[in-house]
Amino acid sequence: MFTRHTKSAPAPQNATRRSVLRAAVAGTAATGAAALAAPAALAAPVARPRPEEPRPTTPAEALRELNAGNHRWRTFREQHPHETEVVRRTLVTGQHPFAIVLGCIDSRVAPELVFDQGLGDLMTVRTAGEVLDEAVRGSIAYGVLELGIPLVVVLGHQSCGAVSAAVDADASGSLLPAHIQYLADEIKPAIDRTKTGDARKDATINANVSLIRGRLAADPDLAAKIADGSLAIVGARYELNTQLVHQI
Repeated sequence: MFTRHTKSAPAPQNATRRSVLRAAVAGTAATGAAALAAPAALAAPVARPRPEEPRPTTPAEALRELNAGNHRWRTFREQHPHETEVVRRTLVTGQHPFAIVLGCIDSRVAPELVFDQGLGDLMTVRTAGEVLDEAVRGSIAYGVLELGIPLVVVLGHQSCGAVSAAVDADASGSLLPAHIQYLADEIKPAIDRTKTGDARKDATINANVSLIRGRLAADPDLAAKIADGSLAIVGARYELNTQLVHQI
């Protein structure tokens, strides 16, 4: 079951700045509170909404849509939605994505593909090992606070090279080249030292997702949204061998 984190309310924001930003990006519908529960996968598969049906506006609806898309992907029934000329013209005037995916840069784990989503559906942020920095935090906050996106998914994956490099560097005590060491330093707190070898790397992938999810959920602005039920931040993992996305 997904749990809801309750944090203190954030400091007041500049209403004028926010209204201008919302107008610039065409805003989005307000989201409501939702109780979330799910098994190993994000949620029970459902049929994709028809074009005339509203887009997901709650965390639970967004989770169900992502899971339905992943089911299509892993069963080779992709619909490649929202790619038509009409959709492209409509998106010129604004966007209303229903989920943010913070994922790895790995070329095998493209969120729009593994969730079978199209233009305007997802806001994606990708860094090696899902590492957070201020630009990433700001991008996620923008999607939640200005676009009203109800779901953030921190998506790790099987055989993550960034995690593997961080674990190997930690074990050997060696430094990685240039800016890659920054990534290793950020992943290092998640290293699972109760395991060894490949098992340590695999466990660290999960621990890293949980660590990043926790850091995002602790942000005062995002925590306030979680507390009122309009936002969920979940950790998930993509398995390369089965193409399944499941909750961590």
